[in-house]
Amino acid sequence: MGSLFRSEEMALCQLFLQSEAAYACVSELGELGLVQFRDLNPDVNAFQRKFVNEVRRCDEMERKLRYLEKEIKKDGIPMLDTGESPEAPQPREMIDLEATFEKLENELREVNQNAEALKRNFLELTELKHILRKTQVFFDESVPTVYKSNVYSSNKYRRYQQMADNQNEDEQAQLLGEEGVRASQPGQNLKLGFVAGVILRERLPAFERMLWRACRGNVFLRQAMIETPLEDPTNGDQVHKSVFIIFFQGDQLKTRVKKICEGFRATLYPCPEAPADRREMAMGVMTRIEDLNTVLGQTQDHRHRVLVAAAKNLKNWFVKVRKIKAIYHTLNLFNLDVTQKCLIAECWVPLLDIETIQLALRRGTERSGSSVPPILNRMQTFENPPTYNRTNKFTKAFQALIDAYGVASYREMNPAPYTIITFPFLFAVMFGDLGHGALMALFGLWMIRKEKGLAAQKTDNEIWNIFFGGRYIIFLMGAFSMYTGLIYNDIFSKSLNIFGSHWRLSYNTSTVMENKLLQLNPNSTDYVGDPYPFGLDPIWQVATANKIIFHNGYKMKISIIFGVIHMIFGVIMSWHNHTYFRNRLSLIYEFIPQLVFLVLLFFYLVLLMFIKWNRYAATNPMPYSESCAPSILITFIDMVLFNTPKTPPEGCKVYMFWGQSFIQTVFVLVALACIPVMLLGKPWKIMQARKLANVQPIAGATSDAEIGGTSNGGSHGGAGGHHDEEEMSEIFIHQGIHTIEYVLGSVSHTASYLRLWALSLAHAQLAEVLWTMVLSIGLKQEGWLGGVILTFVFAFWAVLTVGILVLMEGLSAFLHTLRLHWVEFQSKFYMGQGYAFLPFSFDAIIENGAASSSDAE
Repeated sequence: MGSLFRSEEMALCQLFLQSEAAYACVSELGELGLVQFRDLNPDVNAFQRKFVNEVRRCDEMERKLRYLEKEIKKDGIPMLDTGESPEAPQPREMIDLEATFEKLENELREVNQNAEALKRNFLELTELKHILRKTQVFFDESVPTVYKSNVYSSNKYRRYQQMADNQNEDEQAQLLGEEGVRASQPGQNLKLGFVAGVILRERLPAFERMLWRACRGNVFLRQAMIETPLEDPTNGDQVHKSVFIIFFQGDQLKTRVKKICEGFRATLYPCPEAPADRREMAMGVMTRIEDLNTVLGQTQDHRHRVLVAAAKNLKNWFVKVRKIKAIYHTLNLFNLDVTQKCLIAECWVPLLDIETIQLALRRGTERSGSSVPPILNRMQTFENPPTYNRTNKFTKAFQALIDAYGVASYREMNPAPYTIITFPFLFAVMFGDLGHGALMALFGLWMIRKEKGLAAQKTDNEIWNIFFGGRYIIFLMGAFSMYTGLIYNDIFSKSLNIFGSHWRLSYNTSTVMENKLLQLNPNSTDYVGDPYPFGLDPIWQVATANKIIFHNGYKMKISIIFGVIHMIFGVIMSWHNHTYFRNRLSLIYEFIPQLVFLVLLFFYLVLLMFIKWNRYAATNPMPYSESCAPSILITFIDMVLFNTPKTPPEGCKVYMFWGQSFIQTVFVLVALACIPVMLLGKPWKIMQARKLANVQPIAGATSDAEIGGTSNGGSHGGAGGHHDEEEMSEIFIHQGIHTIEYVLGSVSHTASYLRLWALSLAHAQLAEVLWTMVLSIGLKQEGWLGGVILTFVFAFWAVLTVGILVLMEGLSAFLHTLRLHWVEFQSKFYMGQGYAFLPFSFDAIIENGAASSSDAE
């Protein structure tokens, strides 16, 4: 079979490269993406390898590019992404790239430092401007001096209002009481000192409390908010600040106040006492602010020009640096020969692509100017090769479903091609609805039609990436669901009467409306005589009493039929594995008894269903009328337990066909006889062969029937058994576990397929509930108001339909389908014990690098 049904044949090769040509050859192999290199220096520290300095230089260039990228994104400048992948630069070009990045980084850092200094200066001047404005308002309210009044009052002193509210009068009295008395001498005034500054608005309440407690109420604080937020020059954040002015008397309080301001990181500014000085300073500040604005604008323009120029090439620079780094990482996996002039590598390559790889090596040699051609030798090995399944954009998602269970063993049968059909079909059996399937198919088709544009967006939304990656699965699941919806004759819980019902109503209207349990007799003129051409007859849509009963019987039986066929197909797949690996013992003592056991019991159960459908009908005479139809479940239980069937009703036969009792007995006995064959046959033959050959267990030996042949995969063991290194007790235990698992699993797996019936029934009932409880309410409304109500009801119904029935029920059916494939189907033949082929590919490295950088942000 081709590589579609099995993984590619792989070869372990040894590669000899001249030192001067190694870089160019590895670069060509990276563009090709078909070679997986092995590490020939596993015990050498990463910092002691030959090309560690080049890797460090690449790391430094990446750091500078990330810095540029961060600054570009901070300014919101779009980065040009042509989608092209430039070739890896030559080693000599690294110096030019390093010089370019160094120059850009230094220039940008210098511009940023200058801009930060200018912004810090601008912030200080802006804060000083607000201080001068606010404090002028404070001083205009009253003058902070105490003087002797010319007109004696009862207190002899007049106390001015010190820029305070009424609630601060007690503070003012405490602050000025004693000093006011001392200053009451004629011609003596009391002068208060003050400091002014700005502080973050959120720190102001704690700042006030600390001032009050530390100074024991002997200071007076006035504050006002700065309405416009200020820009922090360090990080560019917008901060809200307030202006404050603190009055005090004495040097001790002044020192204490300044320490508190320093502790709360409040910025103090000089504020002249004289109004004329304040006005003069304010004019000077405004002039300097205007000059700074001009300089800042020019600085930002220069920074923007630098970043715009860098943004045009940033993506290409990233690609080039990552390619250089990947090449040197790969070269670190190589060995140097004794002459230090040749690099030796070992790599896994697909057998069919060896010529393509040799052409790439030849191109790399020509690019480097070397005269010595590279040498690619195929090696013999007992090591299991990696598994490589070629995929395209259609099969990639289905292969991912298989690999999520386990990467296939080398050259064993790949379930992915068959899953392309069976997965959406089993999903559709559970999700069968023409309307819901159409919504899903249209969504998948839209993603397929727009896939180039959507793929170019490269979003970081994981949920969207999952949907987009599985767009072909979604489309097929929707298309198959439309087909099964037609079979079920179900569209949003309603039916389509395309060909006209093949049942006729022989009762009058009043009889039908008054009798809820009225039934139509198929053995009369009620039934035309031939079935509905395609799918279920739409008459079942109005059969409210027995609709579920009929659907239950139908869907339950088809679930068992599909399940048994699916499992038999899985067992047949194991035959392909055994014959390919020439595993004669497994073919005779595992495949044949497994198939016989499954066919004689469970496929016979399926045959009984078809016999019952074919032989019994309401139009048939006794003993094959509908009243004589036996229960398939009771018949199967009696068959397995060797029970005598119960006496049928008068005129009916015990068995469905002649010789049924004898055939069933033989089938059960043969099926039971298969169990010891599966349990003991293979271990007994291995033990007998060892005794005859007088062979002791030798570690590392591989065999045909586990006793000394060669496999079809060359020297690779593949999925054939490796039992020569095992003790006989372990072989017996291993075989016993697999036999018990298969026998019991045959019963449980058959019952597991009943989930097809259960989820299909649940989906249909949920759709009917939504129609009955939501949409039908809007459809019953009349008049213009009914149209308005219907609009809102329809919107609500549509949201519930998409959210619950399409998304949630679709996810549930998807997971159940996945389980049926992983457990019930693949367990019959799929080992899944291999490891994936991970070639050295620039595309994968660049994609992973871009994803990791976006995650770091």
